[in-house]
Amino acid sequence: MSTNTFQMRNMDDMNHEIWNLRKHPELLERAAAWFHEKWGVPLEAYQESMADCAAEKGPVPQWYLAVDGDAVLGGLGVIENDFHHRKDLAPNVCAVWVEESCRRRGIAGALLNHACRDMAELGVGTLYLLTDHTSFYERYGWEFLCMVRGDGEEQPSRMYVRRWEDG
Repeated sequence: MSTNTFQMRNMDDMNHEIWNLRKHPELLERAAAWFHEKWGVPLEAYQESMADCAAEKGPVPQWYLAVDGDAVLGGLGVIENDFHHRKDLAPNVCAVWVEESCRRRGIAGALLNHACRDMAELGVGTLYLLTDHTSFYERYGWEFLCMVRGDGEEQPSRMYVRRWEDG
């Protein structure tokens, strides 16, 4: 395993916290490497977005990790556009990932809910999410909005929306 990634543990006794990376800039390089490893998006793209997050230039971008000690269990980001042509549907939750050994334990829901609460505190009242999953995000209050073609994709994917008060 690369020294740039977080260590995995036995997840039977999982006790996770969700961290806003803007409050933990010491984790930016390791987090960028972790997301790059999961999604294959260039490392530099994550590094740049996370540096903007840490600089607190505005509410977007934001990045979040679910951690247990030194182990990363999952993460997600909020960026302006998640590689699709509908620029009016912004900002977007992106890169949602939970380690396979940690799935089905509520971590994705906790990350999504945390990001929504944090974005509300930052003055953002609506988030969008592009995915090929069906029915997963509805469990966490997301509503199907429309089909949207991702950049370079032949088939459209599902666009979800999540709105809350003051949004």
